[in-house]
Amino acid sequence: MLLGVDKELASEYALVCGVDEAGRGPLAGPVYAAAVILPEGLTIGGLKDSKKLSEKSREGLYDEITRLALAWSVASASEAEIEELNILQAALLAMKRSVEGLSVRPGLALVDGNRPPSLDIPAKCVVGGDGIYACIAAASVIAKVERDRHMRRLSLAYPEYGFEKHKGYGTKLHYERLRLYGPSPVHRPSFLRKAR
Repeated sequence: MLLGVDKELASEYALVCGVDEAGRGPLAGPVYAAAVILPEGLTIGGLKDSKKLSEKSREGLYDEITRLALAWSVASASEAEIEELNILQAALLAMKRSVEGLSVRPGLALVDGNRPPSLDIPAKCVVGGDGIYACIAAASVIAKVERDRHMRRLSLAYPEYGFEKHKGYGTKLHYERLRLYGPSPVHRPSFLRKAR
């Protein structure tokens, strides 16, 4: 059972957002992040870490989260930014952008992982946070669904790579297509060097 925000945190901060990213590992496409503020006491059935949900479940939860959240925001960092900054810094940049994009300013960000983005509000890192806090799990679902949708759009521009199937991750199919066609403009060159 995922937790709402601790009573201690809720008493100290009026609004708390959960923050998570999706797409650090793929060979192609941007990295996405989302920030979500849930109403206090809200329970969303079936909500958990997006990696443990089917695509259909994530899509259903996405609709529920975006309808019920007090505020939510999604942002990304491009393949060029990943190459320029490195994937960790690009993921932190996407997180920062997602928090800054919220229509309501939170008092605290609960961030999945062990490195906080540079924010102008306090941040608390929670390793495995998407399996602990509902607001972080909600952010993980939003980030994952938005990134998957983006990869499906990229598959229309670059149909030869099968992005709609593997979403840019290093699957057998993806490597086969890379061998056939070489990299596209949306591949991450530094990731391809590591993959050889």
